[in-house]
Amino acid sequence: MLGGTGKCLRPRRASGRPHRPAPPGTSPQAGKSWPPPECGSFPLEVDHGHAEADQVRKQLERLVDVVEVEDLTGDEVHNRELVVAKVKTLELARLIQRGAKVISTDTDGTTVEFSGDRDEIFDFVEELARHGIVDVVRSGPLVMRRTV
Repeated sequence: MLGGTGKCLRPRRASGRPHRPAPPGTSPQAGKSWPPPECGSFPLEVDHGHAEADQVRKQLERLVDVVEVEDLTGDEVHNRELVVAKVKTLELARLIQRGAKVISTDTDGTTVEFSGDRDEIFDFVEELARHGIVDVVRSGPLVMRRTV
C-alpha cells in the first residue's frame, strides 16, 4: 500500500486502516502547496489507544520516503468518505433523498456517487444493497483538521 503512493508520503491519523492517496492540498502557509506535486498523501486511521498510534508513527517515520507524519489525535477533524456505485435499478428516489448524485445511466444500471461520514456511508451502502449492487468503490476515510 505504501509503495503505491510514490516516493513522498504524508500519513495522517484520525481514528483503522491505510487508504489510497488523497489529492494534494494547500498548506497553512500562504502560497505554499502541501504536499509538493511530486508527493502523495493519504489518511491513516488507527482505532486503538495512544500507544498503538505512537508505534504506527514510529514505524512510518522509519520509512525513508516519508516526509511528514501528522498525528490528528484529539484534533477536531472533517472526516468524509466517497462511494461510487452502480446499481441495477432505475428507481433511485431513496438514494437521491439520501444525497446521492447520478453520474450516468445505462442499460445495465445507474452509477451514483455519495459522500458522507462513517455512519452515513454505512447506511448508504445498506440502501445500495436493496437496489442490487453491480459494482461499488469506496475511497476510505479522508480527514482534514477543522482549524489550522
